[in-house]
Amino acid sequence: MSAFGRRSGMGGMGQGSRPAFGVAKPLKGGVQDKTPTVPGAMPNAAPLPGGDQFPPLPGGEPAPAAAAPQRDDAMSRLAERANAVTDSNSEQGSFEASIHKIKEQVLPRLLERVDPEAAATLTKDELSEEFRPIIMEVLAELKITFNRREQFALEKVLIDELLGFGPLEELLSDPDVSDIMVNGPNQTYIERKGKLQLAGIRFRDEQHLFQIAQRIVNQVGRRVDQTTPLADARLKDGSRVNVIVPPLSLRGTAISIRKFSEKPITIDMLKGFGSMDEKMATALKIAGACRMNVVISGGTGSGKTTMLNALSKMIDPGERVLTIEDAAELRLQQPHWLPLETRPPNLEGQGAITIGDLVKNALRMRPDRIILGEIRGAECFDLLAAMNTGHDGSMCTLHANSPRECLGRMENMILMGDIKIPKEAISRQIAESVDLIVQVKRLRDGSRRTTNITEVIGMEGDVIVTQELFKFEYLDETDDGKILGEFRSSGLRPYTLEKARQFGFDQAYLEACL
Repeated sequence: MSAFGRRSGMGGMGQGSRPAFGVAKPLKGGVQDKTPTVPGAMPNAAPLPGGDQFPPLPGGEPAPAAAAPQRDDAMSRLAERANAVTDSNSEQGSFEASIHKIKEQVLPRLLERVDPEAAATLTKDELSEEFRPIIMEVLAELKITFNRREQFALEKVLIDELLGFGPLEELLSDPDVSDIMVNGPNQTYIERKGKLQLAGIRFRDEQHLFQIAQRIVNQVGRRVDQTTPLADARLKDGSRVNVIVPPLSLRGTAISIRKFSEKPITIDMLKGFGSMDEKMATALKIAGACRMNVVISGGTGSGKTTMLNALSKMIDPGERVLTIEDAAELRLQQPHWLPLETRPPNLEGQGAITIGDLVKNALRMRPDRIILGEIRGAECFDLLAAMNTGHDGSMCTLHANSPRECLGRMENMILMGDIKIPKEAISRQIAESVDLIVQVKRLRDGSRRTTNITEVIGMEGDVIVTQELFKFEYLDETDDGKILGEFRSSGLRPYTLEKARQFGFDQAYLEACL
């Protein structure tokens, strides 16, 4: 294959066709004149024919020179990344390190003076008041002198250790932190404003970290140990937690916490964050209010759950909504909302309740809408059945890179189950059930954007037909790495306009899409 993507000898073989690009006549002029003079060569050789087909560029500058600065900048960034020295460990500040060092000496003596059962009944504030004189007594025994600031810091660390989640407490209380990733006792990363960075916390040892992991999962009636080394859980504020312990995790216990905003996110707030423009926000509001079946697609950490929570704000308060999840993290903004959660098997491998079981049971609970936090397998067919049997307005999320891949993944997930139906029937079921696919993506600058809103029209042969209503177009990038782009409407008449007309939103929907 040539450099221009055409196989050698393929072009120009047909009768009467043009010759291939690669068989052009030799050049003359500027290219030949730059050839160094060879002794014995004829000084004024005749110019070669055909050289005029590539006249010299204006100004005499070759084309690659214009792109040289940009290429040099890219290559310098590559060299900088290749030669960078990565430090996987971080040293805590001297103040925090000294506090944690004193804590190791104070904690055993403190536990000797405290009744654990009585301490468990007190709040953090009450416990702090009870601990203050005891801590002063222990410090006097150890002949350690603290000022007021150091004493408050020590009290907080000790109470977090006894009642909370130890070093994780300060990260959980930070509103700017959206993700916490603990990779063993000596390394913790956080995501702040879309960017990963190393956190300045450490755990005492692997046993300390494992105890905190057990404390987290025990709150929701689950367990984690060597026999069940994987666990999904949630915190009291709705944050999602995943725990994986040795022998599966080779660097020690790993904890991943996905935090959610305490303030409910709305579509208008997402528009204010730059995730979408005014027309896209209007179209999504109408889709939520008009009981359209919506699938939210995207990668990990792209904002699928946030988008689903925002869309739920548009549900009529009089509708009964059931949510089904592995670990309950959705926080709908409706009064008539019943969350359901799956159950893992017990030690004997019995008693598991799957998402599919809950979907089937939810159909007997008189729901107006069924919302799945995430579909990963054969439960996709149960959701499509619910969408197609009078539960319009159902929603779900799944992992996919584009709307077209989203449809392919739904087909594959149904085929993963034991349902013996042909692929064409599955595709038709998807095309008849799903109305909109909302694609969300986290860009490389950390921003989260709604990149596509796509309609599912129907079937043409054995292919699902879609049309794109809105799309995010990448334009440029600023010097500090921020991605610039614009949201564009395709100007097509929406196929779901009839559903909007039934609720009186047809004119507003049409104006938003055009």
